[in-house]
Amino acid sequence: MKSADPDNASMAARLNEYAALLELSGASHYSVRAYSRAAEIVRAAPVPIAELVREGRVQELKGIGPAIEGRLRELAEIGDIAEMVELRRSKPLELAALGRLLGLGAKRATEIGTALGIVTVAEFRAAANEGRLREVPGVGPRTEARILAALANERPAAPRLLLPRARTLTESVADALGGVVAGDARRWLDTPARLAVVVASDDPAEVRERFARLPEIVALLDPDTGITPEGAIFELVVAPKVQQGTALVRATGPAEHVSALGDLPDAPDESRLYRAFGLGLPPPEIRSGRLERVPPPLVETGEIRGDLHAHTNWSDGKASVFEMGEAARERGYDYLAICDHTPHVTVVQGLDANALRRQGEEIAAANEELEPFRILRGVECDIRPDGSLDLADDVLSELEWVQLSLHHGQRAPRAELTARVLEAMRHPAVRCLSHPTGRLIGHRPENALDLERTIEVALELRVALEVNGLANRLDLSGDHVRVAVAAGVRIVCSTDAHSVRGLENMEYAVHTARRGRAHPTDVLNTRPLTEVLARRPPA
Repeated sequence: MKSADPDNASMAARLNEYAALLELSGASHYSVRAYSRAAEIVRAAPVPIAELVREGRVQELKGIGPAIEGRLRELAEIGDIAEMVELRRSKPLELAALGRLLGLGAKRATEIGTALGIVTVAEFRAAANEGRLREVPGVGPRTEARILAALANERPAAPRLLLPRARTLTESVADALGGVVAGDARRWLDTPARLAVVVASDDPAEVRERFARLPEIVALLDPDTGITPEGAIFELVVAPKVQQGTALVRATGPAEHVSALGDLPDAPDESRLYRAFGLGLPPPEIRSGRLERVPPPLVETGEIRGDLHAHTNWSDGKASVFEMGEAARERGYDYLAICDHTPHVTVVQGLDANALRRQGEEIAAANEELEPFRILRGVECDIRPDGSLDLADDVLSELEWVQLSLHHGQRAPRAELTARVLEAMRHPAVRCLSHPTGRLIGHRPENALDLERTIEVALELRVALEVNGLANRLDLSGDHVRVAVAAGVRIVCSTDAHSVRGLENMEYAVHTARRGRAHPTDVLNTRPLTEVLARRPPA
């Protein structure tokens, strides 16, 4: 009797494991990234991948080439990847994950494992406690002491993940166990540290057994605490059904919110628990030490009517104007602004006046096919060092959506940077300031822009501020959104999509806006196209 086809979630988890093993084996960054992306594609696919493999159609999915199809065929037919079986023996993910968790590094931890002939966390602990680490070349007294101290810490400072990976990981585990996403990912933090799921069950041992076998969990610190391939700590919370709501509130956090509530009664769902305190159910994004009897209405992803920041293959995007427009229409949008770069950005191809006009012809042709959906002629216009715009006035006047970006001089002093941005914002063609603080999470901190003054000028000029949905930007942040909307400034939730799949970034932009307590009326692109196209629309 043929076994059932593996589902998309399990195939995606195996691809992620394969990517992690390839990374340990020294494979190229591009190979590792290709399999990681393939895992995302497989997980999000609306049809069973195993069926597409059998029918020879899986390469119809963008991002799936012949090599990845071969791996998917192995997963569909035998449930594993032959090369991965050997990689597991030579590159133990358990030790790699432990090394990342302890700050030792995946490569060094596996080198220590090879030198000592060990492959598990338990064996690593035993070797450390027995003083055997000193047998490894390069491990001196200081390194040994640091490792022993980290091992003694019940909850080491785990590496933080970018939000999309944290959401994918927790959703995958929750789906596999029939649980609910909790922790920082449920609150849509920029870089979740606490990953958790809550599972309602009267048989905790059975749930723990399944948790330990998941490919997303490569090692255990204890029966309820796993380690992911990235070295992140993953918390399993198992509660009886009558206490699921209480467990979910605690596991979602943050601690100050739970503390402010006081002693929690047993409740099967969160709504009943909050009703017991005379409170409405607060959205996870805005839970804090402040308790509100009636939580505010926040913008929903379904209220977004268009995306006002997307790129095409005219600059550094991967899809054509038509492909981006068609994909946006399929998402239920009414409009999409094409905002390719201008020449001053230099690191990628930018469009000058002639190129923008040729692109305008392509946009007009696409609009004829896609109507009543509308593609807007827009641009992501660079700000020059003197605060002028990177296009002539006659070109800017032709465009329907002009947004500013600062790609150079992010380390400039506060006064200089602020003067440059404010001068650019005063140009009458400007509609929006993109990723205002210029941060790249984990790589570049926020610039010195005087955001308070920028918000004042944005309100005066009726220029919107962007919440950029790229995982490593999320800029404005939730805290900055809170200040902007309190001042009365409109924000724009945009994806900065460089591919059709990039349009999925909208949920990250929207949830970041929600963290800033943005109401639907605070977000310009919840409005009809006529209002968006109005020059500097009223706040």
